Amino acid sequence: MTTTTSGLTAVRAGLLDYQAAWDEQRRLHESVVSGERGDTVLLLEHPSVYTAGKRTEPWDRPTDGTPVVDVDRGGKITWHGPGQLVGYPILRLPDPVDVVAYVRRTEELLIDVCAEFGLTAGRVEGRSGVWVPEDDRGPARKVAAIGIRVARGVTLHGFSINCDCDLTHFDRIVPCGIRDAGVTSLTAELGRPITVADVLPVVESRLSTLVEV
Repeated sequence: MTTTTSGLTAVRAGLLDYQAAWDEQRRLHESVVSGERGDTVLLLEHPSVYTAGKRTEPWDRPTDGTPVVDVDRGGKITWHGPGQLVGYPILRLPDPVDVVAYVRRTEELLIDVCAEFGLTAGRVEGRSGVWVPEDDRGPARKVAAIGIRVARGVTLHGFSINCDCDLTHFDRIVPCGIRDAGVTSLTAELGRPITVADVLPVVESRLSTLVEV
């Protein structure tokens, strides 16, 4: 299913193998760079996979031999899998390219999505992604992750938001290189099932946040 709003085309790609999604990202990136295609966002789920960004340290990785895909995005290691919505925006950033501003817009999108389901989330100084603040249930915990790359003025990779995924997958790694905080999901925080199918249209409705106006 494909929808276009505010000049952005959102493509619902369903469940897609990580390598197949990476190949599609690169194909779309070439098309956007060349001007053959407008800004496009892939929205999908992956089969269970660990991916390691360029800043991943050896001690962040699984110690049990679990395979890891090394990728050229920023950030460290994370998990993708069923119950997590992944977004890959392939967008041309305005000149001069401001990567930090783009990351902040991505965070804003995810904070607004959480709020729509009744979850208060925000930023943590010095850490990317979107966080549920420390409370009586425990320390700050990440509900959405961001890892991007910009090549020739066009973005690659993107964000993920945990809907109703199995959070034990994060136990094998040091997610995003952070040892002193947890990982959570919309379902875990809100105490009711929040699925990818629930979150998908809400993310789609807010994708225009990614585009600088």
